[in-house]
Amino acid sequence: MQAEPITRHLRIEGRVQGVFYRASLIDEARRLGLAGWVRNRRDGSVEAVVQGEPAAVQTLIDWAHQGPPRAQVSAVQVSAAPGQAFSVFERRDTA
Repeated sequence: MQAEPITRHLRIEGRVQGVFYRASLIDEARRLGLAGWVRNRRDGSVEAVVQGEPAAVQTLIDWAHQGPPRAQVSAVQVSAAPGQAFSVFERRDTA
């Protein structure tokens, strides 16, 4: 039996822009079968909403603490997100 999907909001801080963090997160999320979105924030952080099977969501959260090779993650804030349904994982414009 498959677990009920969950949705989490992530805010990633550190050296996470200009190091392919978003592109790498998209690749990882799609590999894990997750849906949602990711975008840069004007304050230099990266924001994402991820939705899917709880173990896959946790795997992505664990990945987010390190990110791609050139990233230097200083913090990852995770919170529950509203239950809007997503069908794909996409990149959104900077907010």
